[in-house]
Amino acid sequence: LIDPDQFQQCFINWVDSIRERFTAEVISIDGKTLCGSHDKAKGKKPIHLVSAWATESKLVLGQVKTAEKSNEITAIPELLDLLYLEGCIVTLDAMGCQTKIAQDIRDKGAGYIIALKGNQGNLNQQIRSFFKIHQATDFVDLAHYSHEETDTGHGRIEIRNCVVTDQLDWLEQKDNWADLKTVAMLESTRIIGEKETHETRFYISSLPAKAELF
Repeated sequence: LIDPDQFQQCFINWVDSIRERFTAEVISIDGKTLCGSHDKAKGKKPIHLVSAWATESKLVLGQVKTAEKSNEITAIPELLDLLYLEGCIVTLDAMGCQTKIAQDIRDKGAGYIIALKGNQGNLNQQIRSFFKIHQATDFVDLAHYSHEETDTGHGRIEIRNCVVTDQLDWLEQKDNWADLKTVAMLESTRIIGEKETHETRFYISSLPAKAELF
């Protein structure tokens, strides 16, 4: 009998009331489809939730339900509007790579790190090509910062190397993004037993060029 919208607002209010106990932290916004939530017989699609996860506090700060994954673009601003984010860092995958979402985050007093893929026109390709060119010369002609760290556990080893720069005069779309300060490349090597995998990801951010922070 509980109205879900009112319950959600009560939950958000409660979280806000205890937020001063939390330090400024990373808020990860991500969409997940709930397994087993569909009903083919009744034509019911699976439930897709966009959630804000406080990584240090290990607490879901809020959720918004969407009809499907493609609706995350409209759900993310709705979720941001519910949250107190002053001083936090908001991370998003490529679905959230939208100029309006970046502006919304800055308007809430938070910084952003947004992943890139084949979206936002040629933004991803420009940044990918930029890093590839400078990587070929070991970044000798680029003012940059780098940091490497290794995590182990559960039978795996993961090595991450981050390179970040605030030299963005070459980036055509720089002024389209609210307070865009840096671009970053993160190379990951994961070793599980005898299997080794590699992945390279690219990001835009309003944060300063501190590779260890990234």
